[in-house]
Amino acid sequence: MLNISKKNPIAENIEHYSTVKNLANRPHYQILNKIIIYISLIGIVILFLPWTQNISGSGAVTTLKPDQRPQTIHSAIGGRIEKWYVKEGDFVKKGDTILFISEIKEDYFDPNLVGNTKNQVDAKKMALQSYGSKVSTLSTQIKAIQNEKLLKLQQAQNKIRQSLLKVKSDSMDLEAVKTQIKIANTQYNRSITLNKEGLKPMTDVEEKRLKLQEVEAKIITQENKLLGSKNELINSRVEVNRIQAEYSEKVSKAESDQYTALSNQYDTEAQVNKLQNQYVNYQIRNGMYYIKAPQNGYINRAIQSGIGEIIKEGTQIVSIMPSKYDIAVETFVSPNDLPLVHKGEKVRIWFDGWPTVVFSGWPNLSYGTFGGKIVAVENFISANGKFRVLIAPDQEEEVWPKQISIGSGAQTLALLDNVPIWFELWRTLNGFPPNYYQPKEEKSKEKK
Repeated sequence: MLNISKKNPIAENIEHYSTVKNLANRPHYQILNKIIIYISLIGIVILFLPWTQNISGSGAVTTLKPDQRPQTIHSAIGGRIEKWYVKEGDFVKKGDTILFISEIKEDYFDPNLVGNTKNQVDAKKMALQSYGSKVSTLSTQIKAIQNEKLLKLQQAQNKIRQSLLKVKSDSMDLEAVKTQIKIANTQYNRSITLNKEGLKPMTDVEEKRLKLQEVEAKIITQENKLLGSKNELINSRVEVNRIQAEYSEKVSKAESDQYTALSNQYDTEAQVNKLQNQYVNYQIRNGMYYIKAPQNGYINRAIQSGIGEIIKEGTQIVSIMPSKYDIAVETFVSPNDLPLVHKGEKVRIWFDGWPTVVFSGWPNLSYGTFGGKIVAVENFISANGKFRVLIAPDQEEEVWPKQISIGSGAQTLALLDNVPIWFELWRTLNGFPPNYYQPKEEKSKEKK
């Protein structure tokens, strides 16, 4: 029916048609075949062209130093807004007043609080000086008592020595009287014997007897005198003990008064320090009623508004942008690419809103990109699941545009090894990371 057997093919049956002959004679099929062949050859050649591996990231424009970034000014104390001195967009210098607030705590309502506290400090200082003078006076008094004690003891010691000498003298007198008794007794006996023999008259015997009686009476007087001397010696020794006890009591009492004065002095000194601390705190608090600019900059936005509004401690008042800053870019790279990023490595950057033509594999052909250098790599993952990298301008390349504002978007390319395009396609299709790369400087340092 269709006559499509091997003996009768369709081609032989339709070759005699003119339409088939016209189609077979058209030349553009040959040109298309050549184009396909040339494109295939060019594609094969392109596969062997060099391709610069890179790590892409996205981020935003920021500042290099933390103190140059936009910040908010807070109120250190609670208060009520009384007056504004600036408006949004104003330029302020360091120390310029932004806002004035009034006190809302009852402990600080007194308008003369600082002066009254200063008077308290002065009064306590005078009390402290009085206690110090009392301590010095008591020290002088203790020294005087101790000196008087020494003099009294010396006087008592001298009296003891006098009593000892008197006891010795009376003892010697007693011995002399005893000797006189022996002599008188011998003379009396001899007179009796001579009287019996008729050699001495009775009057001589009576004289000797009278003399013996006088000497015997004298020895009793001398013994009484010796006992009196011994009593004086005992009394002198008792006086020494009395003097020591008396002046020890006086010194103890003076020292007790001195320790009491010292205790009061230290307590008053602690109160003076506490009042001085309060005085300084009140002075500083008075200065906090005027909220001032911490540095030169522009007022971006007033977070609080109105008059009479009450704010708490640590409340954000306004946001300020420093007038002078060193621009930088913060970008984020995936954890897979983090080992390939190193400090000091060069990066290509292009900014949102800036005319740019980017060929990621051929950075030299790109237009509108700017050079940067990595200055910091964060070692802790951020909330977005990536690691933060801080990039500063490369001083060896073109200066970054002045029209860039803080917070605008930026795209980055960290340049790595040069590999063939076919290798990069193969790596991308298989999901492999770029070749492990280290800067040449680090390699040279390791070799050294």
